[in-house]
Amino acid sequence: MKWVYITMNFTFILTLMGVGGSVAYGQGFDACQLYGVVYITENPNEANFRVYLEDSEAFADLVVFLEENRLMADESGVWHISNIPAFANFSIYFERSRGLADFSIFYTDILSFAGCN
Repeated sequence: MKWVYITMNFTFILTLMGVGGSVAYGQGFDACQLYGVVYITENPNEANFRVYLEDSEAFADLVVFLEENRLMADESGVWHISNIPAFANFSIYFERSRGLADFSIFYTDILSFAGCN
């Protein structure tokens, strides 16, 4: 019974920290509201979102601008890539199949183009 309490307490703490994966980011999320520090993982089970990288801006759900300064990543579609998972607001995994992805993105070089399509 003690291990059940410890597991539930640990899950609660992870959810408060925003690490809970399916708990923190369940159904009904809006990809248009994603911004901030992002960690790109190679393991799909560690990711909060599965993302497909589009070749064309016209078919992407979200146009992303990669910001070098993490403090400036404060608008929709403006992301700063982190190599440390603990510093990230959310994590993504790049899917090879569009059908398995939660949403699709397209990278842009122009800040004013970032956001939803």
